[in-house]
Amino acid sequence: MTYRRLARVGIRPALVLVALLFLGAIAALAWHDTMADPVVRRASVALPGLPAGSKPVTIALLSDTHVASPNMSPARLARIVAQINALRPDVVVLAGDYVSERTFGVSPYSAHEAIAPLAALRAPLGVYAIMGNHDHWHEHSTVREELVRQGLTVLVNEARKVGPLALGGLGDAVSYQARLDATLGEMRRIGGGRVIVSHTPDPFANLPRDTGLMLAGHTHCGQIRLFGWAPMTNSRYGSRYACGLARERGNVLVVTAGIGTTLLPLRFGARPDIWLIRVGPQA
Repeated sequence: MTYRRLARVGIRPALVLVALLFLGAIAALAWHDTMADPVVRRASVALPGLPAGSKPVTIALLSDTHVASPNMSPARLARIVAQINALRPDVVVLAGDYVSERTFGVSPYSAHEAIAPLAALRAPLGVYAIMGNHDHWHEHSTVREELVRQGLTVLVNEARKVGPLALGGLGDAVSYQARLDATLGEMRRIGGGRVIVSHTPDPFANLPRDTGLMLAGHTHCGQIRLFGWAPMTNSRYGSRYACGLARERGNVLVVTAGIGTTLLPLRFGARPDIWLIRVGPQA
């Protein structure tokens, strides 16, 4: 056997070992990103409609809990609820997709099991929820009834006065339930700083100029991100509204990565997060 052939025989096992180590490292990073405590991201937004000198309001945004094994159990959601309560927000907003479906090793919990931990959320101005596309696919009446049973206020194309805010909850646009004009009409009637919650960020493109703040989820920030690029965002606008903050036409959009997963029970490069948004009057 020649030296060159011996070298080839020795190199092949080494290459296999390196490849296995690399794949193991990727799997470990993905599991860490999936199961890590949510990152708390913060933003400050000046809202039109708030009286000068009025006290700022802090909003906690949580979305896409997708309670299902193996990565999001009711017990894990209960720990995240405690994390939110420790932030002491004035109001908590839930942007939909509380339940999940059975796919690729994912086993869903019942609507009661998925939503019950949210009953422990505490905020002096209340806890408000909207519906997501998975909630409609999971017999939305069951999900909505369970949200109400747990003491949460559900908004579907309607608005409420929440302290100095007009808080609007948009119907799910993915399921063709959104009525943007009707929701904005109620918000204008209430008056105050305008905050509208939408499961998907896509309606932001149609928000009239100087409306205010939109809060959204649905995209999971891509869920799988490679060097900052997400192959799939579940948004017709691609990466434009995939994650984080966007500012257009005098409006501000905040898109959370959410905390659960869909299809594959893994995240990579898209850590789960909670947003804490401080809204106050314009200078």
